Amino acid sequence: MKFDVAAVRKCLKSFDFKTLFREHLGWDNHEGYLDIPVDGNTVRLSAVAQKRGFVAFVCSSIPDRATRLKIDHQITKSAREHFVIYADQSSGQQVWQWVRREPGKPLASRDHRFCVSQSGDPLIQRLDQIAVSLDEEEKITVVDVAGRARAAFDVDKVTKKFYDRFKSEHTAFLKLIKGIKTDADLQWYTSLMLNRLMFVYFIQKKGFLDGDTDYLRNRLALVQQTKGKDKFQSFYRYFLLRLFHDGLGKSPEDRKLDATMERLLGKVPYLNGGFFEVHQLEEHNPDIDIPDKAFEKLFDFFDQYSWHLDERPLRADNEINPDVVGYIFEKYINQKQMGAYYTKEDITEYISKNTIIPFLFDAAQKKCAIAFQPDSALWRLLRSNPDRYIYPAVRHGVIRDDGSIVSESELPDFVQTGMRDPRARMHDKRFNLGQAPAGDPIRLVTETWREYMYRRRRCLEVREKLQKGEVHQINDLITLNLDIWQFARDVIVNAEGPELLRAFWHAIEKVTVLDPTCGSGAFLFAALRILETLYSDCLERMERFVEDLAATPGKHHPEQYSDFRKVLAEIARHPNERYFILKSIIVNNLYGVDIMEEAVEICKLRLFLKLVAQVETVSQIEPLPDIDFNIRAGNTLVGYATLDQVRKSQEGKLGFTDKLIKRIEEDAEMVEKDFRQFRAQQTTHGGKVTVKDKQELRTRLAKLDAELDRYLAGEYGISRDNYRSQAAYDEAFSKWKTSHEPFHWFVEFYGIMATGGFDVIIGNPPYVASAKVRKAYSVIGYQTDRCTDIYAWCLERVSQLAHERAYTGMIVPLSLTFSGDFSSLRALLYSAYRSNWFSSFGRIPAALFAHDVRVRNTIHLGAKHGDGCQYASRLHRWFDVERPHLLSAMSYASFEPSRWEGRVPKLNTAAVIKAFESAASRGKKLEYVLADRPTKYALHFKKTAYNWLNFCRKLPPCYDENGKPIAHTQFDTIAIPTAEARDALLLTLNSKLQFAFWIAVGDDFHVTRWVFGDLPVDVTKLIDADSRRVSALAEELDAAMKEAVSFKVNAGKRVGNYNLARCRQVTDRSDRILARVFGFDDVWEDIELLYTQCVRTDFSDVSDSPLRAIVQITHGRSAEAPEGVPARKQGHHHRV
Repeated sequence: MKFDVAAVRKCLKSFDFKTLFREHLGWDNHEGYLDIPVDGNTVRLSAVAQKRGFVAFVCSSIPDRATRLKIDHQITKSAREHFVIYADQSSGQQVWQWVRREPGKPLASRDHRFCVSQSGDPLIQRLDQIAVSLDEEEKITVVDVAGRARAAFDVDKVTKKFYDRFKSEHTAFLKLIKGIKTDADLQWYTSLMLNRLMFVYFIQKKGFLDGDTDYLRNRLALVQQTKGKDKFQSFYRYFLLRLFHDGLGKSPEDRKLDATMERLLGKVPYLNGGFFEVHQLEEHNPDIDIPDKAFEKLFDFFDQYSWHLDERPLRADNEINPDVVGYIFEKYINQKQMGAYYTKEDITEYISKNTIIPFLFDAAQKKCAIAFQPDSALWRLLRSNPDRYIYPAVRHGVIRDDGSIVSESELPDFVQTGMRDPRARMHDKRFNLGQAPAGDPIRLVTETWREYMYRRRRCLEVREKLQKGEVHQINDLITLNLDIWQFARDVIVNAEGPELLRAFWHAIEKVTVLDPTCGSGAFLFAALRILETLYSDCLERMERFVEDLAATPGKHHPEQYSDFRKVLAEIARHPNERYFILKSIIVNNLYGVDIMEEAVEICKLRLFLKLVAQVETVSQIEPLPDIDFNIRAGNTLVGYATLDQVRKSQEGKLGFTDKLIKRIEEDAEMVEKDFRQFRAQQTTHGGKVTVKDKQELRTRLAKLDAELDRYLAGEYGISRDNYRSQAAYDEAFSKWKTSHEPFHWFVEFYGIMATGGFDVIIGNPPYVASAKVRKAYSVIGYQTDRCTDIYAWCLERVSQLAHERAYTGMIVPLSLTFSGDFSSLRALLYSAYRSNWFSSFGRIPAALFAHDVRVRNTIHLGAKHGDGCQYASRLHRWFDVERPHLLSAMSYASFEPSRWEGRVPKLNTAAVIKAFESAASRGKKLEYVLADRPTKYALHFKKTAYNWLNFCRKLPPCYDENGKPIAHTQFDTIAIPTAEARDALLLTLNSKLQFAFWIAVGDDFHVTRWVFGDLPVDVTKLIDADSRRVSALAEELDAAMKEAVSFKVNAGKRVGNYNLARCRQVTDRSDRILARVFGFDDVWEDIELLYTQCVRTDFSDVSDSPLRAIVQITHGRSAEAPEGVPARKQGHHHRV
């Protein structure tokens, strides 16, 4: 709709808000009143308009800011997205306050003061944006809405389609490049060229290149008309390199082009950023040439897609946005070759916000301790509105949006009974049956009533804890899994005094965030999103402090809030505020390293695209930041992390002196001085980085790196003394450097490492067998050297690079929690971090990574100065439909590592963990009743499991393709000294107690003697308690198992197995005895809960194959099952 600025200004000055919203902003009529109780008084708000649930209210007075924020919190309960216009017509003053949820971000509150004596231009500009966005929203159809709900699927689908063609075009383009000597450099340059061309495709579609949306293709045609086709001085050499190096890479005054080339280039912006300067490959290979047909073919491919330089969801299967560029690299190129996997946004957000925000709070607390006292206004936010910080998934069906609790009378009768009588619900199978469909008003999708009751209890307990003011440490928000991002934003926006705001602002300005295996930058992007919101909130609060001061009568000290005014003035100098904010964060806060040069190039490309996406006109473009020294290529694992490591490596060697170390330190300080100047020039308005500045910095850095490379090579045995000739030594050194690619952290990031290290380190390290990596390079000096996967080395390196008050977060394989191969890594984490949080996830039915990359994972968060406690979540087995609330509904419980022999228990409640720890303290294990040698009493056990463990007296039958009995290969055997012990073990090993322990310490697949043997129970107590009853139940179970044989066809063989799910009528009774005898009676309900949470099937398939659980739940129908797995009948899964 057309926006009439003069009419809008008239409405503002006349306080005619109804006309403003309804006639000029295109909103709908809405009338009504809302009475808000605040501090014993009632404030009446009048609704004047609404749009898509976004309501505009008017208040006839202007309360102070603290009161306005209280009003805002009350309104949010009934209208989450809203305007409130506080209007005092007698004084000609208005305060506009609005709350809107940006996609993927917490609620944001913004306000703006307007006086009728002002022009109102800033407010009018904001209203113009709102009118435009809502006008566009008007065009959205039901089909569009449904399509956006499938946005994640659409991205995957478009990415796969684009990549399949991209890969072939990449190969074809590579084959046509001439003048590059090595295959590795050829591969690298091909990626560099395609990245540059994709960037140009994005910006040309915005008309930023001479106003031509088909700039590249049209310039190709012009060059061919004037120079001829496929000539040496044709499109690539005559035009494209000039566009990159001179046009986009230099300011207009530095280009020095002839008139013909000036006309051919046209009006192109200066982008800088290092992305378009002469690349080292172009310097080393001056004869590179690429024929025109390579570009013609590539442009034909690119032109099949619609290129959108924005952040909206994809709406068609031929659209490409910057996200696709990142998906291409991480999801399809890197995963197979480097053991890295594309990390989805829910994971990167969870890790980033639970590390960055706690660090910022700790840093702010050091500067403004009084604001963090337990009874301060900061923590009162949690008390006054606890529901705001409990995730919606946790509150669903428990607490309504208005704050009322869902009544027990709304629940089924048996659930009401069970809530009052624990015994009634403990063995009532209805609590395990009937998983909720999508859209259930009480339960989350797939949730059983037992799970709902646990979530309800936990939700109300957390709410009470907040209301009582028991949460006043930021790490408590991690442990309780509260909305820490929303809380951080509210703390800044509600800052009562300028000192608290200054403390947060300085923390945000200076925080250093590193991804040491950054890939294409997924984690850095998550960090950027979080920091951007907090950065903007600080600026918003600064504006309000300055405005409120100006509106306060009387004289004020001229220096009051001068620092705020200086910051705001610097922001105002830039044509695009958001562009400058993002640029400042990228330059000052984000750092990444990756061993693959292509990954580094892609990461920088994506960051540049993020910046350019904010620009609407060419006039708003500022030079891109040069982040070549922020995002680096190198081997994270090889190199000196600290100066102290250099000192220790050289002590005792000939020629080593303290003077040498001092000189290295001084050289590093000089490099850092240049770094600081280099960064400052990029965020100061009018600042300029020259090629000479950058080259001098590179030269100094390279000289220092070269010296350290020689020292480090000596530790690997590559020293001059070990070789007969200089040539032999030089050859060996060159091979070592090529294979190890050393990266010296204390030099590359001296300013950071010299002050203790990085503040926040996040990422997803590669998962590669260390034996495989050792064929290429080796590491020295690592405590985790013997660990069987290099992710352990990465986590150790992270601990070395982290500041003494740092927070770190990494997603790694599940083996971190249980495997003996990683015991040294767990010991390191317990010693390096005061507090650790471990959340674990299975790979079936669904996995955190893509379906074609099923990996069991653990997310590790570490705080260098936490409360000294260790926390773990249960092992999550989950369906894809649960993904939207998987992480927000998660819970942690504390554990004592020594009681678990250093392992991390993957259990669901603190009570269950304490029960096992109490049992372990008694010093007994199931292993103690097993025989070391064969006896006539034995039990056989299946070596893998999923929904139950399988221990039996007699092996199930197994037949070849001709029906002839053959030996089982899937079972192993344990010897037992007596018949009584065998009977007791048959019941114990097939129990839910043993299943819970297997979940806690196992790998979610294999069954080994150490896993079940470590169960901390004294089996002789079971025998002594009632041997006759135990023997009778064992006989009954043995008979039931013989009636529960199922077969699975495998390569023509019919392989038998016992379906223990069909024997629960026996094992449920024996479990009650076990619970009483072994001391688990008080927590048996929690063990039943864990069983319900982990067994994600209805056992309609007679086998225990985990593949059965892949079948997805959908609303009202069954999703497509994987190949070889039959789709289930329509309806919902049930558990028994």
